[in-house]
Amino acid sequence: MKYVILVGDGMGDLPLAELDNRTPLEAAHTPAMDSLARHGVLYTVATVPNGMPPGSDVANLSLLGYLPRKIYSGRAPLEAASMGIALAEDEIAFRCNLVTLAQDVDQTLKMVDYSAGHISSTEAGELIEALNRRCATDCIRFYPGVSYRHLMVHKGELPQLETVPPHDYSGQDVTQFWERYQRIEHFRELLSEAQKVLAAHPVNLRRQEQGKNQANAIWLWGEGKSPVMPPFQERFGKSGALISAVDLLKGMAVLAGLEVLPVEGATGYLDTNYRGKVETALAALKRHDMVFVHVEAPDEASHQGLLAEKMQAIEDFDGKVVAPVFEELKTAGEPFRIIVAMDHYTPLSIKTHDRRPVPVLMYDSTWGKEHPQLRYTEAAAARFGNFLANGQEMIQLFFSHD
Repeated sequence: MKYVILVGDGMGDLPLAELDNRTPLEAAHTPAMDSLARHGVLYTVATVPNGMPPGSDVANLSLLGYLPRKIYSGRAPLEAASMGIALAEDEIAFRCNLVTLAQDVDQTLKMVDYSAGHISSTEAGELIEALNRRCATDCIRFYPGVSYRHLMVHKGELPQLETVPPHDYSGQDVTQFWERYQRIEHFRELLSEAQKVLAAHPVNLRRQEQGKNQANAIWLWGEGKSPVMPPFQERFGKSGALISAVDLLKGMAVLAGLEVLPVEGATGYLDTNYRGKVETALAALKRHDMVFVHVEAPDEASHQGLLAEKMQAIEDFDGKVVAPVFEELKTAGEPFRIIVAMDHYTPLSIKTHDRRPVPVLMYDSTWGKEHPQLRYTEAAAARFGNFLANGQEMIQLFFSHD
């Protein structure tokens, strides 16, 4: 038996008036997911424990079968693991977004764009290199990641500091959060110097000429120290691999002992290399029991409030990932199971994550079930699906053959 977990990050949403009170998932053309739902089983899974933030870090840990309350220490340490950065006991990792900020006439600070126009990795790499030349110290170092997503490692303890994800405040006043950094002297100096470096850099000058959002500031968040995760194979008795464009998911895989599979052209957005992800996943199943494929695009479109792009991301996930994986596994002729899931809702109306339980479908090639009217939607899972209290229950059920 082979096992495949396919995750469309942030696909879940709420009914929208412009879609005749349907969600984007309900309105999208998703024949592959709907076919699996008709011949599989639906569940709702609580991926975010009460009292924890509904981020992709917490929610995807759940989808991998871990209990976040036991191991979660912050988002950035997971990304550090992906980048091969071993944190010392006295080091704290921060996620470092390149963002676009603007000061209004009343002196309030606005989060114009949490991604600096989805800046390219090449451009961003030049900016992070410049920040290291001008802003790095004995206790601060920057590490380049993908697109706008980077890392800063701080050596030594910090005073109390509460940070927030920039994508939670798209288009909003972030003055109060920016002022929190100003209370720590060397952070105040760091952010000021970073803005000077970024403003004068040729990358931003070119972006300004091209009418693109400039990466004119850094935003630090998701801080934490390195967590300890028991190996996935030790917990569930299955070997596995993971495919994702984002360092967060790759870091989880590293800490869980899963093989991280690189895919050229995987961007984390609508232009990602879907075919490359599928081919890499199918090849991995020749040497592993399980492969986990993560697609970021629906979440990115949701954070920007872009309905058409979210619909496209969902339909691309269905047609370019779910459909070919299913067809090629059928052709191979061996028994298999597929989970199709989302980590959390990212409603377009709020442009950020929501903690409600997510719809999950499970398909087994040996079952022979049929539910003619069933689709993979939020409402169908809520009405017909069994409730699972956490991702650990989901993974245990996935691997169970009782």
